[in-house]
Order: sequence, then structure tokens, then C-alpha cells
Amino acid sequence: MHRIVNLSDHGRRSPSGFYSFAQRAATLVAMLGAGVAVMGAQTPVAATTQTGLQQNSAQVRPLVDFKVPAGGALFSTSASEDDASSEASVVSPLPDFAGMVPYAGGRQQANRARYRSGFTNDDGSNKLMGYVGAGAGVPVGWTDKYWTPGYAIQAGGGWQFSKKFAVPIEFDFDHFGLTSGNLQNQTTVYDKLFGKGAVRGILDGGSHVMSLSIDPTYSFRTNDALGAYVVGGVGFYHKITDFNVPSLASFCGGGYGVGGYGYGYGGFGYGGYGYGGCGTYVANQSIDKYTSNAPGFNGGVGVTYRFSRFSHEQLYAEMRYVFVDDSYRPGITIYNDNTITATTTNFYPANSEHTGYFPFKVGIRF
Repeated sequence: MHRIVNLSDHGRRSPSGFYSFAQRAATLVAMLGAGVAVMGAQTPVAATTQTGLQQNSAQVRPLVDFKVPAGGALFSTSASEDDASSEASVVSPLPDFAGMVPYAGGRQQANRARYRSGFTNDDGSNKLMGYVGAGAGVPVGWTDKYWTPGYAIQAGGGWQFSKKFAVPIEFDFDHFGLTSGNLQNQTTVYDKLFGKGAVRGILDGGSHVMSLSIDPTYSFRTNDALGAYVVGGVGFYHKITDFNVPSLASFCGGGYGVGGYGYGYGGFGYGGYGYGGCGTYVANQSIDKYTSNAPGFNGGVGVTYRFSRFSHEQLYAEMRYVFVDDSYRPGITIYNDNTITATTTNFYPANSEHTGYFPFKVGIRF
């Protein structure tokens, strides 16, 4: 079915279509105007809000701001700066580990607290100390006429007040031989007492000094390894001289039965027969002994070597002079029929002479 259009009405709009178009245009214009008004109103509000943030940021400062401006400022208040280009890490300084360790760098830090036990002094040294050593003794002066060099043993220990000063109690054992002249003189005496030739050629003997002394010691160091000290003391000295001769001693061994029922005394029994054995050996037999007690003094110097700067143990080597103030007791030195009596007992007055010698000793201190 075809619709017939009136050509005379082409190009004209009906009144109802015009009103509809006008209404739509007015609505669009109103919406645009409202949007412009809202945008204008938001601009001062945003500025005011940003200003408030700036004031607030100035009043409340964050503890750590991880966004550092590119210009180097620690805190940024500008909203226009590029956050991507201004981000950086805040690196805090490392702790002072050297200051936390008392001996960092090989030196003790001043005014640093450090742990120490009840057995340690303020300077780090132990309150107790000890030492052991051995070496040789060399007689000097008048004593050189009677003694020959011998061996020496030493041990001590006591209180240490600091690295430099200590007061140990010391025990020493110093042994010496007898000179040939000393032995010859005594042989002359004993030949008359025991019979001519009784001890000739076989007389021997020795002397030793045992002492207990107090020896204050002052030490000083030259570097971490080497040191030195001076020592001096006073004490009680006990001196002994012993004369002896070789003698033969015998022994016999016992046994038991082997492969039989017999028992042999002095050996072993086999088939009822005993097989024994005896032997002899040479031993020194004391024939005369003299003792003397007296005060004594000593003094000397020593050097030390420390194994490491962290250890208390150290090697030491020292030399001292020892003087024993014996009280002389008269007696017989060379046999004389007119001087010896039945009550004479001191045939070796040299034991009561003043005594002097140098002990050289090495050992370890701890």
C-alpha cells in the first residue's frame, strides 16, 4: 500500500516537532552551564584543601619521609613536583661497632665499660699469679772455694695487684757440688778419724740450699711480646752439706715353682728344686752431715716473652744474686792432734760460712 505525500508540505515542520527540539536544546545548555559552575566552585576548594595540607604538614612532621625532593630537601610541600622523579631511599648511618668493642683496633677504648671477674684487676690482669722454672746455680766469692756449679729449681705464686706489681711467695732448691780441694781437706780429717785410707779416693758429697722467701716484683713492658722486671726478696734459708762414700748393697730375688710342686726360696722351683739369685749394686752412704739456718736476701732482673697479647702466660729468664747470712761456728778444717778432742763435732765449719751464688733460671709465668 502506497502512502501519498503532499509535496506542498515538504520543508515545513509541525509545531509539535519544533517544541520537542527546543526543549532538548535547552536541557543540554543547562547541563553544560551547571558543569561549568561546579568546576569553578571546585578550584578554590582544592586550593584551600592543599593549603590546609601544607599547614598541617608543617605542624605534624613525619618521622621518616621516604620521598626526598630531587633538589636535595628532606621534606617537600609542593604538590606540583613529580613524585616519580623525587623518590629516594633514606639511608641511616651504620652503628659505631668499633666503639662498642673495648679492644677494637688493638687498643682499649678509653672510658668504655668492660666485663671483669672478681679475680681480675682494673687493668685486666689476674689477681693471682704463679710461675715455675729451673736452671743452674754458680757460687761466687768465698763460697766458690767450696762449691761447684749445680742445678736450681724454682716455684712461686701469690697476689698480683696490677700488671706491674706482684708479691709472690717463692720456694727454691739450689744444689751444688763440692770442689776437689774441699773433698781433699775432708779426706785428711776422716782418715784420722776412721783410719788411714778409709775414705781416700772415694769421698764425695754435695750441698744444697732450700729457701722460702717473699719476693716483690715490678714489671714493665717494652712491647706486646717482650717485657722485663726487677725482683728483690727476703726469706729463710736452710743449707745442708752431706759427705758420702760408695758402698755395696745386696739384694736377692724370690721365686715360685714352675712345672712342678717344689718351691725354691730366692729363685724359682722346678720339679722340687729351688734356683735363687742375689746381686749387688753401688749406693752412696752418708757418713757426715752439716746443717745451717739463716736469713737470706736475693735480688735480680729478668726478661719475659708473652705468647700473644691476649694471653697471660709468658716465658721468663732471670738472673739473681743470693746472699745467706750464716753465723760462723768454729771447727776443725785440717786434722791436728792438738786441736781435736773427744767432744769435737764440727769437722766442717765451712757450712756456717756466709754463702753467695748466682742462680740462672728459665720457666713459665701464668
